[in-house]
Amino acid sequence: MKGDIGMQGGPQAYAAFYLTGRRPGGALDAIDGLDLRPALFAAYRDLTKLRYDFPLVLLDAGAGEASVQSLSGLFDKALHEIAQGGDGERLKRHALRLEQEIRTLVAEGAGGSLSALSEVAASRLTTKKDDLLRDSLTRVRAVLKADGEVVDCDQAMPVRFLKHVWQTVQGKKSRTFRAELNRLAVKLSDILKAAFVRSEEGRSAASLKASIGPAHEAAFDFNAMSRLLGKAAGTASLSESRRQRIGWLLSVLQSQKFFALSDGAGKPGEAAASYSFVCASCTAAVEAYRERLPKMIELAKAIATAELEIDGEYQEARHDSFFADFGANGLDPRDTALFPDYLVSLNAAQMTPAEMSKLAEVLSAGLPMKFLVQSDDILEPSPMGDGHPTLGSRGKLIASSMIGSGEVYVLQSSASNLLRFRDRILGGLAYNGPALFSIFSGATGNAGDLPAYLMAAAAMESRAFAAFVYDPSAGPDWASRFHLEDNPQAELDWPVHSLAFEDEAHQRVPERLAFTLVDFLACDRRLAKDFARVPRAEWNGHMVPVPECLAHAPNGLPEKLPSLYMVDRDNVLQKVIVGSTLVREARRCAEMWRSLQELGGIHNSHAERLLAKERAAWQEQQKREAEARGSAPAQAKETPAAVPSAPAPASAPAPQQAEAEAERPSDEPYIETPRCNSCNECTQINNKMFAYNKDKQAYIVDPAAGTYRQLVEAAESCQVSIIHPGKPRDPNEAGIEELMARAESFL
Repeated sequence: MKGDIGMQGGPQAYAAFYLTGRRPGGALDAIDGLDLRPALFAAYRDLTKLRYDFPLVLLDAGAGEASVQSLSGLFDKALHEIAQGGDGERLKRHALRLEQEIRTLVAEGAGGSLSALSEVAASRLTTKKDDLLRDSLTRVRAVLKADGEVVDCDQAMPVRFLKHVWQTVQGKKSRTFRAELNRLAVKLSDILKAAFVRSEEGRSAASLKASIGPAHEAAFDFNAMSRLLGKAAGTASLSESRRQRIGWLLSVLQSQKFFALSDGAGKPGEAAASYSFVCASCTAAVEAYRERLPKMIELAKAIATAELEIDGEYQEARHDSFFADFGANGLDPRDTALFPDYLVSLNAAQMTPAEMSKLAEVLSAGLPMKFLVQSDDILEPSPMGDGHPTLGSRGKLIASSMIGSGEVYVLQSSASNLLRFRDRILGGLAYNGPALFSIFSGATGNAGDLPAYLMAAAAMESRAFAAFVYDPSAGPDWASRFHLEDNPQAELDWPVHSLAFEDEAHQRVPERLAFTLVDFLACDRRLAKDFARVPRAEWNGHMVPVPECLAHAPNGLPEKLPSLYMVDRDNVLQKVIVGSTLVREARRCAEMWRSLQELGGIHNSHAERLLAKERAAWQEQQKREAEARGSAPAQAKETPAAVPSAPAPASAPAPQQAEAEAERPSDEPYIETPRCNSCNECTQINNKMFAYNKDKQAYIVDPAAGTYRQLVEAAESCQVSIIHPGKPRDPNEAGIEELMARAESFL
C-alpha cells in the first residue's frame, strides 16, 4: 500500500472497508437513513416541476405514433395554436401552470382522462378570483381536443402502454380484415343471387311478384312475364356442388370469431371479436392457439377458395384435392399474418423455470405472439449465497438469448424510454412473426422515495438495462438489424455529465462525472452496507471516481479507493467509498456493454484490427518505396487518405482530417469538426469562441474570444474528446499551470 492509504487510522479503515465491507470500530458512517442519492440526481428532486416525457396520454383515437403522446407534447401543440398575439405570453405562462398542476395530480395518485384531470387542475388553480387566469385556462382546455387516459411511469404503465399500442395495431388489422371479408361475402352472395334469378324458381310468377313489391303489382302480368323470361333464359349455370361450396364459404366467413364483421361496442381500435387474444401466461396462449388452429386453417382455406370462386377460376378436378389437404403442415406465414397476434404479459419475478422454457420454445417456434416480459427489479440474489444481490434479470437474459435466433423481433428498454421507442414498439407489434419486449419498470420497491421514472432512466443510463432493438425484417445483416444508438452517449463506456457545486469558499466548482453502474446500485437500499460516507475533512487524492478504478483490477492492496459523489436530502454534496463487490459488478457490467457495442458496430474489434493491419501495411509500403528511392521515408500520417478501405472505428478521425491535423501547429487550439456529435457542451461554455457550421458541427470561431480555462473545460466536457486546447495565449492567466496540466491529455 502506498501513500496515506497505508497509514493507521481513518484511511486504513477505508481500505479495509473497500476490501472486506467491514467497518472497524464503527469508524465509518453508514449511509442508511441519510437519504443519499447520486449527485447527478440533484436536479431531479421534484419531477412535477420539470417538463419531460411523462405523464403519457393514451389517446382514445388515432393510429400509429399518434395513439400515445406526452402531456408536454399535447400542451406544446395547443400553445402553438393559440399562444399568438399580444396575450401569447400570458397564455403560455398559464398553460404551463395547468400542465404542471395535472402532473402534480398524477404524481399524487390521481387517474382518469386528460379532460377530467384538466378540469380538476383548472379548478384548483382558480380558487381565487383571477379573470385572466380563468380566461387562459378556458382557452387552453378548448384546444386540447385530444383525450385519453393519463398514465405515469409506474409499475402498471408498461402493460397499459403496450396493450394500448397493440390495440391500435390490431384495430388497423381488424378494419382491413373486416373489409376483405365483407367484400368476399358480398361477391359470393351476388353469385348465388344471379344464379337464383336465372333459375326456374327465380323466374316463377311468385318470385317476380315478390321482387316488385305490393306497390306496383297491379301494373304487371307476372304469369306472362314468367313465360317470356322462361323462353329467353337458358339453363342455370350454377352446379349443385358449386352452390353448396359457396354456401359453405359464406357460412365460414360469417361465423368466424377472430374479427367482428362490425365495430360493435368495443373500445376504439379494438375489434369486438368473440376470441380474446390477451393472455397472462405462455401456457394459456399456446393452448388457445392450438384450440383455434383448426378454425384458422378453415378460415384461411375459405378465403383462398372464395377468391377463386369470385374470379371463376375454381376447378373441382384440380382444386378439390388441393384444398382437402390445406393446412396439413400448418399455415404459411402470409396466411398467419391475416389473424390477430396474441399479446402475452409476463412478470419476470413470477416466471418459473418451466414458464421460461415455454417462452423460449414458443418464440423459437415462430408463433404469431407478442410477449411483454416486465422486470420490476434487476437485482437478484447472488448464486454464491454471499448476501450480495447481483445484476441479472430473467427478461434481460431471455432478450439477450433471443437476438441470436434471427427470427424474433427483440426490444429491450427501460420504461422511461418507451415514448421515444414508440416507432420501434409499433414495428415489433406489426412484425410478421414473434416479438419479445423486455421492459424494466423501475418500480423496484427498494429505492426509497426515488420515482420509478428515475430508477428506470438510471438503469438505462448506467448500462444496467441497456436499450436495444433487433429487427429481423430490417435487412440482411447485423448493421441493419441491430440498433444500440438510442442509449445515452452510446460510444462511451459510461455517459458523462456536468455537475457544478459550491465549495467551502462559496466558489462554483464544475465537475465532469460519469454515471456508472455503481451510481445505479447506490439507489438501492439493500446495498447501503456497501457504501461508507467520508467526512469532508478526510477527502483526499487517493479517493478517486469509480471509473478510474474500473480499468484495472488491483493485485493486493489498492493504491486508490473508488468513491462516489452523492447528495443528501438538503442537496449537500457527500462523498462515499464503494465496496469492492460493487466495483467488480461494475466491471462485469462494462464488459457486457462492450459486447453490445460490438454487435452495434461501436468500437468493433474486427474493424479496428483490420484498420491497424491496413495502416501497418501502408507504412511498410511507404518505407520500402523510400528505401528504393534512397531517401528517408516520409513521416507517416495517422490514417492515410488513399489506403484504408476498412471502416474506421468511431474514435478514429476521417483520413482527410488526420492529414490536416498533422500539419497543425501544436500550440493552436482546434476541433476535429467532422467527428462532432452536436452535443452543445462547448457552445454553452462560450458561443463566441465555439460555433456550429452548416452541418451543425462545432469549430473554433475565435480562440481569442475566451479564456484558456474555457478551452480546457470545453475539452473536458466534450463527449467524444475532439477538442484540443493547444497552448495558452496568456501565460499570466489565473491557474495557468493547473490548466496546462489538465490540457496535457488533449494536446
